[in-house]
Parts: sequence; structure tokens; C-alpha cells
Amino acid sequence: MVSETADTKKIEQFLTFQLDDEAYGVEILKVQEIRGWEPVRVIPNTPHYIKGALNLRGAIVPIVDLRERFGMQAKEYTPVTVVIVLCVENASGSHVIGLVADAVSDVLDIRSGDIKKSPDLGSKIDTRYMRGMYVYKQGMIMLLDADRLLNPAEFEGISRLVE
Repeated sequence: MVSETADTKKIEQFLTFQLDDEAYGVEILKVQEIRGWEPVRVIPNTPHYIKGALNLRGAIVPIVDLRERFGMQAKEYTPVTVVIVLCVENASGSHVIGLVADAVSDVLDIRSGDIKKSPDLGSKIDTRYMRGMYVYKQGMIMLLDADRLLNPAEFEGISRLVE
């Protein structure tokens, strides 16, 4: 019998959401708010997956379409399309970004020991953005590392364009 350490017993909460028929999750502690889709200000000379920016209580928030970031086919936004606003950390500091998702699902409590290592094969998503996978009763949930969704150079470029 394998003994569990305090680390593998630690419970974390993840907000789960849908892209196509696949489930994804991000740490709930990174989530600032969930908003319905609204038109954004287009920012020229940004990567195709950055849809634009929102003014969120005085802060300029870049909006990233995760479908396009992960190389999935673009889809028209619907009334259930959401923007998940996250606070992420990277080498250049703390940043607020919005992620476009098809719909929000649940908040799950997941033991750290139940998070499986990301596979290196056949996934639609580049595993460098993944923290791991969780097997849930309705299938697998890909847990994202929100801090890696945009690299520091992309943040710097966006902030210069909107200033």
C-alpha cells in the first residue's frame, strides 16, 4: 500500500469549461470573474488568437480565444460563450487576461494526487500549457497552467499597443 503525503491529499478547486466536446479546467484561485461575451476593441498587429481587449474597471484586458490558441477550428460566439477573466503570473509580473470558452461547467474539488501527468501524444492542445489531466465521471478534464497561456513577450507587445 502506498502512503499518501500531505501534498497528494491537498485539495484544489478548478473551474471547468468546454471547448468543442472537450473539458478543460483552470485553478479557481486564478479566476477573477466570469463574463458573457461582449464585443472587444480589436488590437492591430497581435496574434490571431487575441481577439482584442476589454476595459475592465480601468484595466486593459487582452482577450484570448482558447480555440484558436490551441489550433482548433474557430466557432461563432453564442449566448453561452463566456470570457473567464484570470490573473496570471509570469517573469514580467502579474497580468489580467480573458479567455473565451464555449461554456462554463462546474467547480471541482480535486486532490493533487489525482492529477495525472499530461500525455505527449495526440492531444489537440500543446502540452506546455497543461498542468495535467484528471479523470472524472464524464471523461477526462485537461487542467491548464494559466500562467503559461501567454508568454511574457506577448504581454509586453499587447500592453505597448493599447497604451
